[in-house]
Amino acid sequence: MTGRFTLDIGASWLGDGRTRFRVWAPERRTVEVALEPAAGGGPRLLRLERASAGYFEGVAPARPGDRYKLKLDGGDAFPDPAARFLPDGPHGPAEIVDPNAFRWTDAGWGGLSTRGQVLYELHVGAYTGEGTYAALLPELPRLRELGVTCLELMPVNTFPGRFNWGYDGVGLYAPCARYGRPDDLRRLVDEAHRLGLGVILDVVYNHLGPDGNYLGQFSPGYFDPEHRTDWGDPPNFGEPQVRHFFVENAAHWIAEYHLDGLRLDATQDIRDESRRHVLAELGARARQVAGGRRLWLVAENEPQDVALVTPEARGGMGCDAIWVDDFHHSAKVAAGACAEAYLQDYQGTANELLGCALRNGLYQGQWYRWQGKRRGTPLWKARPEQVVFFLQNHDQIANALGGRRLHQLAGERRARALTAYLLLLPQTPLLFMGQEFFASSPFEFFADHGGDLGEAVRRGRAQFLCQFPSARQAIEREGYQPLSGEAAFLASRLDLREREREGHSGALALHRALLAMRREDPVFARQDPRQLAGVALSSQALALRYAGEGEGEERLVLLNLGPTLRLDPWPEPLLALPRGRLWALRLSSEESRFGGGGATFPTGEQGPFLVPGHAAVVLASESSEEVSEP
Repeated sequence: MTGRFTLDIGASWLGDGRTRFRVWAPERRTVEVALEPAAGGGPRLLRLERASAGYFEGVAPARPGDRYKLKLDGGDAFPDPAARFLPDGPHGPAEIVDPNAFRWTDAGWGGLSTRGQVLYELHVGAYTGEGTYAALLPELPRLRELGVTCLELMPVNTFPGRFNWGYDGVGLYAPCARYGRPDDLRRLVDEAHRLGLGVILDVVYNHLGPDGNYLGQFSPGYFDPEHRTDWGDPPNFGEPQVRHFFVENAAHWIAEYHLDGLRLDATQDIRDESRRHVLAELGARARQVAGGRRLWLVAENEPQDVALVTPEARGGMGCDAIWVDDFHHSAKVAAGACAEAYLQDYQGTANELLGCALRNGLYQGQWYRWQGKRRGTPLWKARPEQVVFFLQNHDQIANALGGRRLHQLAGERRARALTAYLLLLPQTPLLFMGQEFFASSPFEFFADHGGDLGEAVRRGRAQFLCQFPSARQAIEREGYQPLSGEAAFLASRLDLREREREGHSGALALHRALLAMRREDPVFARQDPRQLAGVALSSQALALRYAGEGEGEERLVLLNLGPTLRLDPWPEPLLALPRGRLWALRLSSEESRFGGGGATFPTGEQGPFLVPGHAAVVLASESSEEVSEP
């Protein structure tokens, strides 16, 4: 299943009643293990010996279940930076665990192919009422039935408090105890593989959170003094031992948890001036420990740098895919959002939505007013499966005032139409939890920080939202108070019972039908950009034609976010078919089974060509003898 892997830092159970401890603390004089044996007998101090390269190490009688901290220079004791489990949170002792004790059943699982993926982003703590790995297990068959191929878990590393998005986590090697024990996460992955689902994990290597971050106690060399991110000090990847700490963290998730890949957060803030970028090294190491299993490494990158998905042999970083914001931003403006703040450089036109489909994005080196500089790189050179598009994700929902979802902002008709367009594009689609059934719950930013830090986070979040003039008006002049803390967390939890309720079940049926079509229709399943051509029929309407290998494989996707468009005449060649063939309706976002008012597409060889308003329709080329009367 995986290549050979042995983590050489932290606490490693040797299987013979002993554990090896190893930690990097180059400026410290002494390091001792303050051990609390699970069998009792009182605490013990075990002195580690100084080794090369600034490490302290030693082997001592200790077993899985024993807890420990690391005492520095005879003074305070702190959690191990590479602790595999922190049962009491980031301030408490680490627990020794045996990562090889779990009995895996996924030996036949080969990993994720490059094409054919449908990602589903979820927050473990907010997806179910219980908020645990175990509570996700009965949900996996439903997600597989929906048509999802891979779960993307928001960060699960240890964080302070009862709830958190996970992006200011601190225990990078320790799955959060709030969600369960490490073997509970392994069981989730194992069961997902049994059902044919992949699992990738969101990891944050651009900064650490402010609460419970003890790396600086072991060495200030962990952090880069020359740079700073919007969230805190970045790691010092020019220091070999720091680099090793993060590269091995990625490898440990792949080897010890059988994860199918990683989603690398905000890679534009992973600063590294080394000859070989740390992301290239990290990816190569992850693939090494995966053995023959295929991994899927995806990078979030606001500048949309194509180097991330360029092979390392050609000067790139070797990731498999990149998140691209352009599609979301244009679609959101098209759906009715104000073109303000970082949306100001988008008009939401049919031409923009076509540009995303045909060239993987919009900004590929042009001037960008919001940043006052050129933005983007030639993404049109990438393959479409290397580009992840989305209508919603955790950030973009939470950045709307009140954490409102797309169907609440745009209305259900436009949301259905944009959903159909997204899910039939050749790019890799990502859904955010609850999107498939038009969940009524918002998704707000939440973190359980108290005192001054909690107040600073609350103020900072309000200030962030105020980059949008409309939100600033609401907050500063209309008295709107964004939810925070526990109220934000509780409001953001899904009510999975909505899936079967009127007003939600239709949206779920739409997503199922579209994902089945994406998977089973030979034309859409190819994800072949060479078969695509498109044209704007108006500022709000477009036609995207998929050229199949034969006359019966021609497909036409029409998207119209405005009123019904009457083309009379209709000289556009992308709408034409050979004599004896007609366009037949395969799917409309306005079908009653999807919650719409009924599908329409009244056209034939004669008369006007009507493009239904506020809808997307999928047409297929059929013999005129086979097309039933509308």
